[in-house]
Amino acid sequence: MNKILYILLIFIPISIAAHVLGWGSEVIFITAGLGIIPLAAFMGIATEEIAVVVGPNLGGLLNATFGNATELIIALVALKSGLVEVVKATITGSVIGNLLLVMGFAMLLGGFRYKEQEFQPTAARLNASSMNLAVIALLIPTAVEYTSSGVGESTIQTLSVAVAIILIIVYGLTLVFSMKTHAYLYDVGVADLESEGEEEQEKPNLLLWVGVLLVVTLLVAVESEFLVDSLEEATESLGLSALFTGVILLPIIGNAAEHATAITVAMKNKMDLSVSVAMGSSLQIALFVAPVLVIAGWIIGQPMDLNFNPFELVAVAVSVLIANSISSDGQSNWLEGGLLLATYLVLGFAFFFHPVVEGLG
Repeated sequence: MNKILYILLIFIPISIAAHVLGWGSEVIFITAGLGIIPLAAFMGIATEEIAVVVGPNLGGLLNATFGNATELIIALVALKSGLVEVVKATITGSVIGNLLLVMGFAMLLGGFRYKEQEFQPTAARLNASSMNLAVIALLIPTAVEYTSSGVGESTIQTLSVAVAIILIIVYGLTLVFSMKTHAYLYDVGVADLESEGEEEQEKPNLLLWVGVLLVVTLLVAVESEFLVDSLEEATESLGLSALFTGVILLPIIGNAAEHATAITVAMKNKMDLSVSVAMGSSLQIALFVAPVLVIAGWIIGQPMDLNFNPFELVAVAVSVLIANSISSDGQSNWLEGGLLLATYLVLGFAFFFHPVVEGLG
């Protein structure tokens, strides 16, 4: 895996050259996307190494904050460029991708090696309840828009900011719950994570990894600029709608390293950690990243609300429903993984053939 990451680093200078020399939007889009994948991986590695030094509480908060930093950076760049509908599609795609694609592959490949794999059902059910709240919160502004006449954009924007603040508070409460008051429910996953880190390095150099994190974050911002600037023209020439790109491609690019981690640990029979990565990432997108984007859009004058395309909400609700159903018993097998992947493929084809709507150019 490390060799692949190092090989993919070559796309960073290639994307810079493509941007400077004007090699075309398709080349810039593809090379920037490939360049972000190893950067996201190194961001995750740096965060984990720093967490080992600063201790479990601060380290857990650091991991929670930087868990979806790559996606947040890409979304903020897109928001700054006025691609609000693409940002919304990316939020949808991230939730769907983590619950169906990541957890699906983890259960499928882990299930091929081990007949039955077990994980903490109580934590899974708590995550499921939090995801249900997130779906309701994302649904409400759209429901208000579609069931009322004469509701202005400013009203929906204000409602979205209020909902965003509530979701961020809930996210904070989930962190307190998982790291403080009920940390024992998550002990298995944390122990697995620590053992994974100990295998690689006993005493990390704090200054080195802080430097790596800063450099990588800067490079992610640069590559995200290239990716977003070339997105509309590139997707049009490649025959892809911006909706499909936002829901399917961008989340895979931003989350590729995290996906690989969840699948790798599942194949080592550490399904607790794998489910924690997949469901935890979805929760962070819904309860933290989406609200932060709403508030950021309000601050910078790019109105970003939670009034989603109804089909996107249907896709998220379907994903949460089947993921919660499969994870509720605390056991998994290869067939359940296959069911999650089949659902993802069905939704993927639906988004591919979904007609382009206004604002998704």
